[in-house]
Amino acid sequence: MKALVLLSGGVDSATCLGIAVDKYGSDNVIALSISYGQKHIKELEAARKVADYYKVELMELDLSKMFEFSNCSLLSRSDEEIPHEEYSKQLEKTNGAPVSTYVPFRNGLFLSSAAAIALSRDCEEIYYGAHADDAAGNAYPDCSEAFNSAMRLAIYLGSGNMVKLVAPFVGKTKADVVAMGLKLKVPYQYTWSCYEGGDKPCGSCGTCIDRKRAFELNSVKDPLEY
Repeated sequence: MKALVLLSGGVDSATCLGIAVDKYGSDNVIALSISYGQKHIKELEAARKVADYYKVELMELDLSKMFEFSNCSLLSRSDEEIPHEEYSKQLEKTNGAPVSTYVPFRNGLFLSSAAAIALSRDCEEIYYGAHADDAAGNAYPDCSEAFNSAMRLAIYLGSGNMVKLVAPFVGKTKADVVAMGLKLKVPYQYTWSCYEGGDKPCGSCGTCIDRKRAFELNSVKDPLEY
C-alpha cells in the first residue's frame, strides 16, 4: 500500500504525514506540496523541512495561475488585507459566506490534482488535513464533511475504484489534531501556519488563533514564538 499526502507545511497536514508514515513507512509515502500564489510562502519551506524529517519524497506543484483572477486576501496578488480576528467574528461580517481567506475551491483543485498524481504513482490513498474548526460556519466550505464525502466518492469513481480519499480529522477539532500529533511526535517546530508569512507568526490571524488555542487545550507550549 502506498499513500500520497497533501502537505502544506502546517499542523494538520504534518500530522497527516505522521499518521501515514507511522502506518505505511516512509518508503511507501509521497508528499505533495502546492504553490498557489499564497502570501505565506513560508509554508512551502516548512513542508520541505517536515518531508525531510520523515525522509519521504516531496513533489512540488505550481497552480498559482489557477487563481490569477481571484482577489482572495490570502493571495500575494490581492490588495485585500488578511483579517486579524477569529473565524467566528469574520463570519459575522460575511453573513455566513466564506471568509476572505477562502481560496476559491482550493481543496477541490488540490485533491483532483492529487488524484491524478496518485494514479500515476500507484498510490491507493490520499491523505489531507481538513478539520471541523476550518469548516465551522462555512468559513472554508471545502473543509466540510459534506464536501469530503462528495470528493471521496468522486475520486473513488473517477479513479476506477483505485484511489481512496482519507480525511482523518474531518469531524475533529484542531485540538484533537494536535493531541494525535503529540502522540506521534510530529515535528511541529518545523511547521508554519500564519497567513502573514513574516519572520515570526503574527498570533492574531484566524489560523494563528486556532493554532495557539489547540496547543493550549493540550496543555503544551507551541514550539513557535509569536
